[in-house]
Amino acid sequence: MSDERYTVILGDRRYAIHRKWAKLPAGESFGFISDLMVDGEGRVHVAQRGTDRPVLVFERDGRLRGSWGEGALAEPHYINAAAGGSILVADRDAHQVLRFDGNGKLLQALGRRHWPSLDAPFNHPTAAAQAADGEIYVADGYGNSSVHRFAADGTLIATWGGPGAGPGVFTTPHAIWVDRFGKVLVGDRENNRVQVFDRDGRFLAEWGDFYHPMQIWVDDRDLVFVTDQIPRISLLTSDGKLIGRCRGAINGAHGISGDTEGNLYLAELPPQEITKLERLDA
Repeated sequence: MSDERYTVILGDRRYAIHRKWAKLPAGESFGFISDLMVDGEGRVHVAQRGTDRPVLVFERDGRLRGSWGEGALAEPHYINAAAGGSILVADRDAHQVLRFDGNGKLLQALGRRHWPSLDAPFNHPTAAAQAADGEIYVADGYGNSSVHRFAADGTLIATWGGPGAGPGVFTTPHAIWVDRFGKVLVGDRENNRVQVFDRDGRFLAEWGDFYHPMQIWVDDRDLVFVTDQIPRISLLTSDGKLIGRCRGAINGAHGISGDTEGNLYLAELPPQEITKLERLDA
């Protein structure tokens, strides 16, 4: 980024854009950056593909702290915070969803590794999210067009969806989030919408006016951030009312997350870099 300070606004929130926020040691480069999440200590965990270090961890100031997932992850697609400081990863091409502790120790595995299943878990899953009671919801988006609901112990409870464009069906369910009100938000990418369900898979609503929505992240004020391929970031209320939009990313944020100070972090592809949107005071 140049010395000139670029800013964007989302509703009443103003941000300064910091390109290439995450710093790698000299001679190192990112793989194919897919997603990121911020842990309880404010560290940013970056999922990347095509590299022998699947998850990189950065301190609050952008310095590399370390990595994890070596030998356990094949192609991490999306990464989300889960219960007790754990982390859920949708390992797309291994056909699994894995849960790790904050240091990268494997705690739980859903799905049979390198064993895809048609119309059953999993066939290139895209994203996973955990509800407050421990249930896990998975968008099985690239090979199947469905959502799976699991008990906390990994027992499959239900599956819903299927290919299509009407309510309750999908064309590439790409992102998923469970909010504190018990609503399941699904980014239905090729149908250019976010679909909203209850925990039993009953269709509740459709939010439109997106172009290939990619990731969904909800903050502690229940505000919903959606990235798409315009490229832009949309900020919505918990019931889908649009608050604001901005560009922010260069070509499109495949992943988005935020910290407790109101800053946002974008996983950009291409270019392969992390952009920080620093929250500015009014």
